[in-house]
Amino acid sequence: MTKPNPILFHSLAARHATLAIDLDIVREIGFDGLEVSAAKMQAFLDAGFSTEDLRKIVDGIYLPGMGFLIDVERQGKAKDALMREAASMFELAAASGVKAVQVITGPLSLQALDDASAAAMPGLYRGVVGLPLKTQIELTAANLASIADLASAHGLLIYLEALSWTPLNTIAKQVRMIEAANRDNIRLVIDFWHCYTSGDNPEQIARLDKNLLYGVHICDSLAFAGGVPDESVLRNVPTGGGVLNLKEWVDAVKATGYDGWWSCELFCRRQHQENSYDVARGLKALMQDLVGA
Repeated sequence: MTKPNPILFHSLAARHATLAIDLDIVREIGFDGLEVSAAKMQAFLDAGFSTEDLRKIVDGIYLPGMGFLIDVERQGKAKDALMREAASMFELAAASGVKAVQVITGPLSLQALDDASAAAMPGLYRGVVGLPLKTQIELTAANLASIADLASAHGLLIYLEALSWTPLNTIAKQVRMIEAANRDNIRLVIDFWHCYTSGDNPEQIARLDKNLLYGVHICDSLAFAGGVPDESVLRNVPTGGGVLNLKEWVDAVKATGYDGWWSCELFCRRQHQENSYDVARGLKALMQDLVGA
């Protein structure tokens, strides 16, 4: 059993580093664990290492979550591909001791939200864009249920993050999806940037059931004036250097009674090119100050 409010390193905080470097940062800087990248784990295996090698390299590291399975609302043949990807990811998680896998709504492309752009690119994936809200929730919830059943067979949780430019972006819609899916191994991760750019606020978070929550991404944003949020622009800022009152957001989560893990997801391109150990030290100090861990 880990301690309350563990502080995790997030693999995206050292975006261009290997799995081995991520793990060394955790050990060297003294993080309580790692929200690990499935892509980095797979790259480790693709280089010729075995699953036994993988188990050895992560030995002793708390790995509560792994990212991420994308476009969870896929239908038809694309749903078949989704389930194959889920099965592969769950096998990887189970083999390495990861407790849960992050699942993300789509589409990833901002162009998919624009009818004219979509018409000019007929092969562009659009997910449930343009469908009635009820249908969007029903289709996505059905997929979540199928994915959760597959995860359960491996003893895993799944934790949902709806990207803020996608149709089912708000906390209220995500809760409706989870309720409709009706599986006991589905949780919700709170990402401050996605909440902010979806129009959610700390007061809404404070009213959530703590038992629904699994993980918090402490992150920041540049000012968002409305419209379609561009992650590549708005998240290009050091955590603590943006417009969010991070203490207010953290306190809202803690008001629910939540005492689970907190992770430092980071999209600041400048910091991705700096010394990842120095960046990690700063993020850990900031998170400890905010969370009181």
